[in-house]
Parts: sequence; C-alpha cells; structure tokens
Amino acid sequence: YDTGKDGFIDLMELKLMMEKLGAPQTHLGLKNMIKEVDEDFDGKLSFREFLLIFRRAAAGELQEESGLMALARLSEINVSTEGVMGAKDFFEAKVQALSQGSKFEAEIREEKEERKKQEVEKKERQAAFKQLQSAFYS
Repeated sequence: YDTGKDGFIDLMELKLMMEKLGAPQTHLGLKNMIKEVDEDFDGKLSFREFLLIFRRAAAGELQEESGLMALARLSEINVSTEGVMGAKDFFEAKVQALSQGSKFEAEIREEKEERKKQEVEKKERQAAFKQLQSAFYS
C-alpha cells in the first residue's frame, strides 16, 4: 500500500488501503487512525507504527469502533482461504516483524543508557573542574 515507496503510509495511502479492505473511512477518521499510533507525530505511519496497531489490538487497547480495530480485524489470516502455507508465511512474517520491533526497543534502551552514562560523566568532569577551580582561587 506504500505507493510512494518512501517507507511510510500517508493519509491517502491509508485511505486507499481501507477502501481496498472494504472498510472505507472518513477523512477525519483516517486522521484519527494515524494520530492514535503516530509516535513521532509526522502525520504518517512508519512500519513500526503500523505494527503497533496489531500489538494494541491484541492487548485490547483499541476502541471497538475505531478504524484501527477494523484494520486489525480485516488483516487477520483465514486459514481456510489462505491455506496452511499461506498462514505459515503470514505468522513467520509477523514473528519476524515483532522481533524487529524488539530490536528497535533494545536500541532505544541502549541509547538512553548511553545518554545517562554521558550525563554522569559530564557532571563528574564539572565537579572535578570546580574543585580544581576552587583550589586555584584559594
């Protein structure tokens, strides 16, 4: 559905996707769908934000009448129509996507820890400098 091939699903691409899935939404409904999972507030869905729809649906965090819940329901796999191999491919893709999300969360944690470490080192350097400075002026 990423017709722009930019790695994101924007408002018009989401509109087209929902129409093709048989659950068209109003312009305001589409904006609200994006806003509900748009973590970086850029007005479009990244792959991570798209996966967040399904994670929230599985956790029961989406409103029953929301467009996102409709999207999550429409995207479920039906083994009787897809066959066992289709279902296998679907679930393997979902597992891979979830592991990528876990890697992303681990990277964020590592970045936060690194920032904390740098902040502590900065404070230690400042304290050492002030100590030297006070010794110099004494």
